[in-house]
Amino acid sequence: MEFKDREFIPVLLGGDINTYSVARAFYEQYQVKTYIFGKFATGPSYGSKIIEYHPNPKIDTDDYFLQTVNGFAKKHKDKKIMLIGCGDSYVALISKHKAELEKNIIAPYIDFDLMNSLQQKETFYKLCEKHGVDYPGTIIYDQSMGLDFEMNFPYPVILKPSDSISYWEHPFATQNKIYTIKDRKELEKVIRDIYGAGYTDKLIIQDMIPGNDEYMRVLTSYSDRNGKVKMMCLGHVLLEEHTPHGLGNHAVIITEPNEELMMKVKNLLEDLHYVGFSNFDIKYDRRDGKYRFFEINTRQGRSNYYVTGSGFNVAKYVVEEYVYGKDLPLEFAKEEHLWMTVPKAVAFKYIKEEANREKMRRLLKEKKMVNPVFKRGDFKPRRYLAMVKNHLRQFGNFKKYYS
Repeated sequence: MEFKDREFIPVLLGGDINTYSVARAFYEQYQVKTYIFGKFATGPSYGSKIIEYHPNPKIDTDDYFLQTVNGFAKKHKDKKIMLIGCGDSYVALISKHKAELEKNIIAPYIDFDLMNSLQQKETFYKLCEKHGVDYPGTIIYDQSMGLDFEMNFPYPVILKPSDSISYWEHPFATQNKIYTIKDRKELEKVIRDIYGAGYTDKLIIQDMIPGNDEYMRVLTSYSDRNGKVKMMCLGHVLLEEHTPHGLGNHAVIITEPNEELMMKVKNLLEDLHYVGFSNFDIKYDRRDGKYRFFEINTRQGRSNYYVTGSGFNVAKYVVEEYVYGKDLPLEFAKEEHLWMTVPKAVAFKYIKEEANREKMRRLLKEKKMVNPVFKRGDFKPRRYLAMVKNHLRQFGNFKKYYS
């Protein structure tokens, strides 16, 4: 693989498919090598030809993070360092310490107070109400409420932490990303388990929107330094992962346009003077035909290559604005494109709607499909075998966990 010397160096924090997808976008747009600092020597970025990967379990701690990124920037004083977080905790670290970063580091993020506020899901729901963005029926549960509180929607219900960063800092045996709760007894047990592990923030209890994965949507946006939205790409999620820790992670997406929906979110983001990438989880409610928003992620999502694959390279937006000083036009993704991280046989087995299966067949035939971790030319036997093994593991994962 060939590389070019540019005015900038991408530096990513993390280690999962998010980092590889962003690094791949940087290579395909600019032929640059990306430096990634993650916790462990595993994952799709480890062993890649387009990446120099540095593992250290302390990378998500304040002192080591600053020491690492500032040290890297000092070694490359003649370059602009594009610093991008690929997980909530990494994005929070960058935002929290923006004022302490070396002058040649570019960190396209909102201030920490706003970011911290948006990470609390109840804050996001207040913004939704202001801008006419629909969201599910919700109870904001505080530990002080005890277990004697009223429910105003039927079971099953969804339960999840309001502060996901704090939640994962307090692990326990039955910890899930999201819980589907079948009755009051289970609800009370899960609440006790979560707070018993040391979590102290609020919980979100929500009306469960009917329908399988095929009712889900994902929206990715980019806002420039002036808070103006410059790119929006909506994806129709056809399949998600169902393992306990991966529940809700996207597995199959087809890009689809919905300008009316996107304009509501554009207004919300611009009212906030939001800066950088944002990502929204949405579900279509067949009961009333509304799209209900679950949360905002203050970063590009782990499935961000569905955006790049649709023709809207995520690396291009930060580089063209912050390195080359360009004023970007507003762009909406309109062409269908298929993104998937599971074997085709898994996708066709577990995606139920024939219309969606037919779309997949057509896009596969037209070669409008990508699996982000398998890039032509990025071949090292050890990494490739690890990726194939993980890919084939999805047969067992879906057989065991999909219901």
